[in-house]
Amino acid sequence: MDRMTTIRRPGSLPQGIGCGMKPTKLLLRVTVQRNLWPVHVMISPESTVVDLIKATVEAYVKEGRRPLLVERDPLAFELHFSQFSLESLSREEKVINLGSRNFFLCLKPSEAAPSGDCRRTKPRTNPPSFFCPSPDS
Repeated sequence: MDRMTTIRRPGSLPQGIGCGMKPTKLLLRVTVQRNLWPVHVMISPESTVVDLIKATVEAYVKEGRRPLLVERDPLAFELHFSQFSLESLSREEKVINLGSRNFFLCLKPSEAAPSGDCRRTKPRTNPPSFFCPSPDS
């Protein structure tokens, strides 16, 4: 055997093959608002944020998780990078371009809440009068 020949390792790919290959599926972790454990979702990299929201809601309901979702319509939810991120992700954005595999899903805010904020605003009530000194005192 000639010492100058290269020996290829078993199971390795020839050079040039495998470069630039895209994954066929992505495993994503989506934490649903008011739930401790994330939902694991397998989805195509070409899927959009709307597809991920739909798959997450379906998986959450199928697994019988608690607390039960108030709304099952995927259009009623927003996706964020984390629960501390106030800006929701664009619904048309492809999942592969987001740069993360961990997300936070919450209901869309009510009209009174600022845009993109997952926090629900409750109507403010005046404090009871026994906590506030009266102007006559």
